[in-house]
Amino acid sequence: MSDKKIEIPAAIGVRDLAQKMGISPIDAIKKLMANGVMASINQAIDFDTAAIVAAEFGFDATPEARVVEEKEQAGEIPMWRQKIANEKTSDLVNRPPVVTILGHVDHGKTSLLDVIRMTDVAAGEAGGITQHIGAYQVEKEGRLITFLDTPGHAAFTAMRARGAQGADIVVLVVAADDGVMPQTREAIAHAKAARVPMIVALNKVDKANANQDRVKNQLAELELIPDEWGGNTIVVPVSARQKTGITDLLASILLVADSLEIRANPQGKVIGTVIEAEVDKTKGVMASLLVQNGTLKNGAVVVAGLSQGRIKAMYDYRGKPVQKAGPSFPVEVLGMNAVPSAGEIFEVVESERVAREIVIKRQEALKDHSASAKMSLEDLFARFKAGELKELRLILKADVQGSLEPIVKEINELARDKSTEIAIKVLYAETGNIGENDVMLASASKAILLGFNVQAEVTARRLAETENVSIRLYDIIYRLTEDIEKALKGMLQPEFTEKHIGKAQVLAVFPISKVGKIAGCRVLEGELRRNGKIRLKRGNDTVYEGDVASLKHEKDDVRDVRVGFECGLGLKNFNDMLVGDMIECYSLEKTG
Repeated sequence: MSDKKIEIPAAIGVRDLAQKMGISPIDAIKKLMANGVMASINQAIDFDTAAIVAAEFGFDATPEARVVEEKEQAGEIPMWRQKIANEKTSDLVNRPPVVTILGHVDHGKTSLLDVIRMTDVAAGEAGGITQHIGAYQVEKEGRLITFLDTPGHAAFTAMRARGAQGADIVVLVVAADDGVMPQTREAIAHAKAARVPMIVALNKVDKANANQDRVKNQLAELELIPDEWGGNTIVVPVSARQKTGITDLLASILLVADSLEIRANPQGKVIGTVIEAEVDKTKGVMASLLVQNGTLKNGAVVVAGLSQGRIKAMYDYRGKPVQKAGPSFPVEVLGMNAVPSAGEIFEVVESERVAREIVIKRQEALKDHSASAKMSLEDLFARFKAGELKELRLILKADVQGSLEPIVKEINELARDKSTEIAIKVLYAETGNIGENDVMLASASKAILLGFNVQAEVTARRLAETENVSIRLYDIIYRLTEDIEKALKGMLQPEFTEKHIGKAQVLAVFPISKVGKIAGCRVLEGELRRNGKIRLKRGNDTVYEGDVASLKHEKDDVRDVRVGFECGLGLKNFNDMLVGDMIECYSLEKTG
């Protein structure tokens, strides 16, 4: 046996394996080729293959023991789980798992859901589904599984952003002929951030160009190591077109559910999640609810966010009237006074008076809520000191892969720096501009969005304002990492954005004894403000930047002068105004 020992994980990249052995990646690739394995420098190989290569270079390979940190095991506790924390353990029973489907567009998410629905709907009443309520149930081996019929990580993350976690298990659909794509990576990031277990449905395996091993390698590179390679991710080959592998997929879902202890108290407090809601022209507000604890009954008074009401009618996913719904049971209800948002937690209260009081309190709390709730880099240290923050979560978008890799490496170096007490975690790193999905992931995960040589889309900026998400853009790598380091050490200065207020032109200059010179101006755009910042331009040159000393309209001191009016403007510590100079008035707004 060799004296040289090496620990190798269940899957490892060729480059990483070479580094562990202290050899050139080219030599490692040659040995792989000699053993009939064609692999690129960035491709992942399983432990057995890596062990053979290691042995060729005189190393004794052993499986690497993965240590899971305590905080990683704990994860985020979904709101509904927190609300049933006081239930007696003896009253809890197993409930059906709730599953959602995520993955890249055109990889077959909807097709797979359709096949599951039409072949395995509970009680064999697929043809009886008359309305869409965002969820349905199927039966496998006498046990029910609830599927959220809202494929897409935007809906999944919208729930998390409001404190809910509608799904217990995520089925990640990946096409065997296409492999891991950008939206696949996004979906994985969303599921990991929610710490929801994933099962991979390897779809389109019937296609002639399907390459299951290539896709498994790609998944392994993203830390989704197939169970057949010694990992913890179940990968099930399926074909939605040929309707194969569905039974195995449902069996895998039940297997994972058994390991999660998905439980509830049917007799306990009634709580759950709003799946979706809309206004029907004839029936009024129709809300789809997923019960997660207790038993929801017709006639109960429900509060969800800023909406409330007494249930007048209740229907199951087939459109049939029902009088009650237990844990993991999806229903559509009538009787709410307003449309609740998807992802809101709903609960049953004793009376409509109590429901109205709760909504009024929430409305008042919402008015008091300001942008100060934004997770910005400069207030991280203060929040950490107050015990509110345990780790800095980052989402990184860059222009090209060549930029992304060194930035992630630099951030990981900061994370290993013991002089900072806050942990750093990169939730998601990808190329491309910052979009709405990135903002939703940041909102749900309380993360900060960093962009390098990219732009934030207009819709993403608007959503970031609504969701109180901080976006910071950079064009120099060291400034990005320097800001993070300063934030961790409590030294970062706030970031400001300039907002244009108005523009004026100097028509005359008047010398005033004991005061200095006053510029007689006409406002051409917007307005001039006494508390605004001033930039004086002479042609293309800026000759002054500073504050307003005085602002008068005729003989009166004023706070602002609007477009079309004339005024007298004095500038602090500056008297060199000339006729024809342009005055720009602006403000600096803190953007985090």
